[in-house]
Amino acid sequence: MIKSELVQKLADRNPHLYQRDVEAIVNAILDEIVGALCRGDRVELRGFGAFSVKNRPARTGRNPRTGEAVSVAEKYVPFFKTGKEMRIRLNGGGE
Repeated sequence: MIKSELVQKLADRNPHLYQRDVEAIVNAILDEIVGALCRGDRVELRGFGAFSVKNRPARTGRNPRTGEAVSVAEKYVPFFKTGKEMRIRLNGGGE
């Protein structure tokens, strides 16, 4: 599912809202999640999961084509851990 499909499904389920308003709400939620992660905060949505940022330290990697050593810079990557309720639903434990 892509963002436009999510907006369309939410608009269909909430006919009293304009699609542009639903799109603004979805964008606001995603912007807040990204902003919190940029600040280094953790975002937890109960029953869904938690977003956090993990640090990958600098290391020496290898070019797979030539085999020569290449330095890889430190970086921060987003990480998502599913919530218990989502795991249960994904594994057929409830609808």
